Amino acid sequence: MTMVRKSSSHIKGDPGVIFLTAVLILSCLVFMTLKVRCDQISRSRVPGSAIIYLPSGKYLKYVTFGYSSVLADLIYLWAIQYYSNYAIPERFQYLEHIFSIISELDPRYVDPYELGALIAVYEGNNLELGLRILDMGLEKNPDQWFFPFLAGHLAQLRKNYELARAYYKKAMDIPGSPEIVKRLYAFSAFKTMDLKTAWRTWLEIYETSRDERVKKIASNHLYQVKAAIDKQIIERAVALFREKYGRNPYSLEQLKRTGFLKEIPKDLDGLDYLYDPATGEVRAAQIWWKR
Repeated sequence: MTMVRKSSSHIKGDPGVIFLTAVLILSCLVFMTLKVRCDQISRSRVPGSAIIYLPSGKYLKYVTFGYSSVLADLIYLWAIQYYSNYAIPERFQYLEHIFSIISELDPRYVDPYELGALIAVYEGNNLELGLRILDMGLEKNPDQWFFPFLAGHLAQLRKNYELARAYYKKAMDIPGSPEIVKRLYAFSAFKTMDLKTAWRTWLEIYETSRDERVKKIASNHLYQVKAAIDKQIIERAVALFREKYGRNPYSLEQLKRTGFLKEIPKDLDGLDYLYDPATGEVRAAQIWWKR
């Protein structure tokens, strides 16, 4: 096949190129004119005016002649500049509005969702807003596991493990999500004391992984989960013994002899749990992450 390369003079005169260039220039001029007019409004009179007077993306699309992604880029760059300006104390008030505009102009433009969420959480100290922006990203891009994964991570950092678990579950259900999502889901299940789910998930990870490092991680967590389950069983038996006899049992063997335990649980390595008769507390013989 013979490759034909147009000369630069031919390209310059190509009507299609000229039309595309004109459209792009017109879109930029419309947006920049709108931005300048918005910036001229006194912020003391209308806080956040540079943001709130931008129309929604569905209306802005009409002035882009099919090149709405270009305008989305421009607004995104403006947003980065705007939210980096610490002289505007009310700048976070309309954050969801500006990033929803970008979303309407270019739904598959994934970077703004991530940045908007991080700005909301780390700069605006608003986890709920950050999660809403990521939810918007997932709604527009249901095949992108990254959105619920990041949402789960942000919730986990705020120690909202129930919410983190829900988001990790969403990420797990999206094809292509990495293995670490399941591990974080199992970790969150343990933190919410859903020990059965944590045990089942870590066991599945242990049995299916071919990575010895991951299997070691899963084994340690299985030890931790079993110890938590056994601790609940033993301490419940201690409480029943104390309720009946007015004191703690002298040993775990006494719980078995008196019928409060059918069998004395052992840890995942087959070792006895350590029991303190003075307090009735039970703990594992080993530190799980040092096994």
